[in-house]
Amino acid sequence: MVATDALQQTTGYAHPEVLVSTEWVAEHLDDPQVRIVESDEDILLYDFGHVPGAVKLDWHTDLQDPVARDFVDKAGFEALMRGAGIANETTVVFYGDRNNWYATYTFWLFKLYGHADCRVMDGGRAKWEAEGRPMTREVPSFPPTEYTAQEADLSIRAFRDDVLAVVRAGDPKLVDVRSPQEYTGEVIHMVNYPQEGAQRGGHVLGARNIPWGKAANEDGTFKPVGELRALYEGEGITPDEPTIAYCRIGERSSHTWFVLKYLLGYPDVRNYDGSWTEWGSMVGVPIAKGPGPLGDG
Repeated sequence: MVATDALQQTTGYAHPEVLVSTEWVAEHLDDPQVRIVESDEDILLYDFGHVPGAVKLDWHTDLQDPVARDFVDKAGFEALMRGAGIANETTVVFYGDRNNWYATYTFWLFKLYGHADCRVMDGGRAKWEAEGRPMTREVPSFPPTEYTAQEADLSIRAFRDDVLAVVRAGDPKLVDVRSPQEYTGEVIHMVNYPQEGAQRGGHVLGARNIPWGKAANEDGTFKPVGELRALYEGEGITPDEPTIAYCRIGERSSHTWFVLKYLLGYPDVRNYDGSWTEWGSMVGVPIAKGPGPLGDG
């Protein structure tokens, strides 16, 4: 494991070692122990320029099973790592567009398969560009590695039956990280995301709406620990109870999962990647419409 970023040690975050600054990344561009990974919502951005030495992991091709709606399996993940030149002991630093939402999504998948040293470049692609740091169109090539993944860690992943169980138990600690318009049911189909459709609008009964972007500053960096605590605890999402985050397909909620688990230190947080595209199309599950956790009624 390579050294942590001293700038992050004063933040008060529960696990400051998972964040690195753009300066730290610039200093480790040629470090053979570090692999930089770009994961974007806009999959074309990498081709227009990226951090030197960064490899691209495409969220909807590289990370997904080609047939089932699921992630690559353990063997597929191992093959992906070998091809990207990532070994078990490699420090992997993730960054991307949109305040790092797909960077945290990829981080979450790496943790699902047990990769030890994962970090996120605070501020992501936008901050790197704003600071005038070097970009390249050169696609790097690394020698294949040996890689052995762990079995999937389901303690950080929620499925529909897990969500249904906490809803039926009453007062579920569910965080709906979508926009208020999606949460209330005003918006069902996002125009730019046809792959994320659902039959119904609204939210999981009892879920609190804390949009994922509220955890980020204007420059894409994460907010201070005090502001983050107030954001979630103000909505009753506290570290003493298990929490599940969801959005439409699990990418925005991975950002909230990262904040709760690594920056605030919540011990039991899961990401429901089936999210609204699954829940909003299932028969007989509890759905609410309107601004409150229980809906208008």
